[in-house]
Amino acid sequence: MRQIGDLKFGCTANGTTHQDTNIPDITTKIRMVKEAGVFDYIDRTPPDEEFRETLKASEKYDLPILASGWFYTLGRDESLFEQNIIKGRLLGTKVHNVQVMTNHADGHVLSNDEVAAFYLRAHDFGMRHGVVPCFEVHVNMWSEHLGRVEQVAELVKKRGVPFHMTLDHSHVIFKIDNPKEQMVQNMKADVDAGRLILDPARPGNVAKKWIDANFVHHAHARCAVPANPVNVWAKHPDGSFGRGIQYPFVRPKPGEYVTDEWDEKRIEPWKRVVRDLLAHHATHDESPIRQISCEHIPAIDYGAGHKYSIFEQNVACAKWMREEWAKALAAAAKH
Repeated sequence: MRQIGDLKFGCTANGTTHQDTNIPDITTKIRMVKEAGVFDYIDRTPPDEEFRETLKASEKYDLPILASGWFYTLGRDESLFEQNIIKGRLLGTKVHNVQVMTNHADGHVLSNDEVAAFYLRAHDFGMRHGVVPCFEVHVNMWSEHLGRVEQVAELVKKRGVPFHMTLDHSHVIFKIDNPKEQMVQNMKADVDAGRLILDPARPGNVAKKWIDANFVHHAHARCAVPANPVNVWAKHPDGSFGRGIQYPFVRPKPGEYVTDEWDEKRIEPWKRVVRDLLAHHATHDESPIRQISCEHIPAIDYGAGHKYSIFEQNVACAKWMREEWAKALAAAAKH
């Protein structure tokens, strides 16, 4: 039977800041995560120049680096992936979050076969080093058309290899009731036809299907709501506003968020997926997930320009998930 300690809760290093205007150094980040008292680890792939400081601070504050992650363009970054896996092994990392960009280095859109081929290569290399690669659901990646996840997983399974993913369902939730965002990779056609269900309250929704299939080996927890407000307080270099994939988990003070119309009820779809994941893990021995990283962050598509404390949102999120995990275990024990 599952125990409380069978699931660890951490914070990504990018989420260990208050605003995007005052980013701490890595030693301060690790100290903040430790002293918060609600996290078991920090999630980080340090650049080479930060590696020694990261390892030293991890040892000083007795805070492990159980998870890591990076983004990769195929045709260019395969060797970088291998370097990051080795780096992760040296840091004690157990999982590596893999973000594969939509386009190949030569510009063409990756096919499912190409993604699956890289997954098999990544899985083989990572497992040999004791670091599990987990392919993430994420905007600007091959998986932004959410229906492709199962398609790639099926290709991988045909080769006799388990498919491990990182569930960041903020990238699912913010697309609900959001026609413009659903148009990316022409996903809207599948949503309109009923082939792809985003709403976690409906049977057959994508997040629940991934959970039930035991694909989820790692997860990121960042609150989002259907048709999440666009981040008009930050712009990309091309002048476009941030896409809006982050909603404060707890009520911000007036003037701290792009809209003062913060509504806790709107968070329920996001919370439902977390509860589905925790309930599944509590009741299925074959569930592979072992850690969830809180990831409210200060990037342009997320919390850049906002005045609320990003780190305090992560702390509140971790506290809530710990409470929900205890509830899931208690419910499982009754059956």
